[in-house]
Formats: sequence, structure tokens, C-alpha cells
Amino acid sequence: MVLGSSGSLPPPRATVSFGIMDMYLNEFETSLESTECNQEGHNDATWKMYLERRSIVLAFLRTNLSLHLLKCHQKRIELLKKSSFYIEILPKHLALGGQNHLMLPTAMFQLIDPWRFQRMKKVGTTQTKIQFLLLTDLLEQLERGREELVYYLETCDVVTFLSRWDLIKQRLSNLSELMDSFLDMLVPGKLYVKHHLVPDVRATKVPHIGLVLSTKMPVVFDRKESVAHEDWATLKWFSTSQQSQHEQYELCFRLLEHGMQKEKGHCGILTVTSNTCKIQNLLCDRAYKFTIRRAETYSLVYEQWHDSITLKTETNPDQDMDSSLCEPEG
Repeated sequence: MVLGSSGSLPPPRATVSFGIMDMYLNEFETSLESTECNQEGHNDATWKMYLERRSIVLAFLRTNLSLHLLKCHQKRIELLKKSSFYIEILPKHLALGGQNHLMLPTAMFQLIDPWRFQRMKKVGTTQTKIQFLLLTDLLEQLERGREELVYYLETCDVVTFLSRWDLIKQRLSNLSELMDSFLDMLVPGKLYVKHHLVPDVRATKVPHIGLVLSTKMPVVFDRKESVAHEDWATLKWFSTSQQSQHEQYELCFRLLEHGMQKEKGHCGILTVTSNTCKIQNLLCDRAYKFTIRRAETYSLVYEQWHDSITLKTETNPDQDMDSSLCEPEG
């Protein structure tokens, strides 16, 4: 924990925005260059040490703990929370005991006890949720650490800064370790398998199976290419993950506005193997909500977010003409 100039904690401060802190660092660097010759009564050695050590803190804030880096990490967490998490066999190919050929993970899944695998899926779900909590906490600690370092630069004079250097140096080291832990946590890890997943009757033929969590980036609608027409709509979506050629998606649509009684329940779910779909037989001049997601698979353990888009179909010009002709006179 960083202490203030009097040996106590820094006073409570309102949350400082990244933009304000960044502006301060720019101003401080300019001020530092202009005051190098103004030592205010300090000897050359003390002033030189002061400048060198403050430059170390500034360099750390500009690189290891830069605003751009923290913002990128925040976006990475948000993206992970929208992603899908799966269990995979580790390694990708397993050699059978005493045999030369390899067994693919898809074949290994057939040997795994279903009940034990379902239990491991619950473990994977719990581990994913814990990962999000830890990532959020670590990022908040890094943001607070940045504010503390800026506080030192802003408030400490030469004597105070040098007297607190051991504490500042320790804080730099702690923040470096926190950043390393954060980066490690960004990548889903292995799952601890307490018991063999394959029944004992096959244990002599099948090696111990390791499991690991993997992620697929979220599926997102292409807002420019997804368009509604009179009684049909064209939907298109994409993902930054390397997609399998045979990956399946579930496309749901639901009428948001209810008019006549026969319109109620106008909805549906389509299974699609490509990244585009045309939905026909929609009602004219109505708003529909479309939702896209990957089709659920045996190895899926966590998926909390699905992308949605709302489109309104166009008015049928023939209906407008008919209604205008039927309007009563007067």
C-alpha cells in the first residue's frame, strides 16, 4: 500500500479520469524539462537522483501501465464476457497405450463417462465465472495503482519523494506482478480432473485425459448487411474466431408488435450452417427482433450473451392503396 508524504495513506480523492491523468503527465514532463536547472537549493547529486527516479515512474506509467493498455484490457474483458467457452481434450491427439496410432478428441469423447463429463462442465462454468471476477478485480487494482503513482508525482517534493522511494519502488514491482497475473488470467486455463473420466474397464487402454477451456469470440450481426424488406429479411453475421466450415448457428426471430389476434406468436428458430439467412413470410410494417448464437454443443460450458438486432419490415404499397380507396367520404 502506498503512503502519503506524512507516512499515512494518500487522502481520499474523487475518481480521476484517464484523460486528466494523461494530461497531467504531459504537463509534468514539460515542467520537468524546464526546471532541470532550478535545483531549489539541492545539491547536484540529490537533484540528479530525483530526476532519474521520477523519470522511472513516468516511464512505467507510459509503458507498463499506459492508458491505452488499460483501455485495451478493459475491452478484452468485455469481449471475453460475450464469448463462448468450451471444454477441449488436451492434447489435441492422444496416443493409445502400447499402440502407435493416434485417437482424435472426437473419438475420446465417446469413451468418457457422461456423468463425469457433466460434472466437469459444471467445474468449467464455475472456473469461467471466477476468471471474470479475478480479471475485473485485477484491472481495478491496476487502475488504482496508476492513480497512486500519479499522486506521488503530483504532491511529493524532492525530499519527500526520495524518502519514499523504497515504497514507490515496491509499488512498481507489485504493479508489474499484478499485470503479469492479469495477462495470465486472460487465457483460459486447464481444468483440474480429480478422477479419471474414462471408466476403469478401459483404463488400461486409454491414457489419462487432460481438459482445457477454450474460447470462441462472439457472433455479431453485420448491421450494414442485415436488412428488412416488405415481408422478408436478410440477416448476416460474423465472428473474429477461426470458424469451422460446418459450424451451426441458431437464428431466432420474434414479432415485437401485436396487432390482430392472428399475429400473436409470430416467431421461429432456424438452424443455419452459413453466416447468412433469408427469412420469408414476415408481416409488413412490423418490428421484429432477431437473435443469433452458435448452436449448443456437447462441450459448451458457458455462454451468457447473444447478439440481437431489431428491424422493421416495409409497408406494402398495395395495402396502402387499398386502404386509401376504402376511406369514407366526408
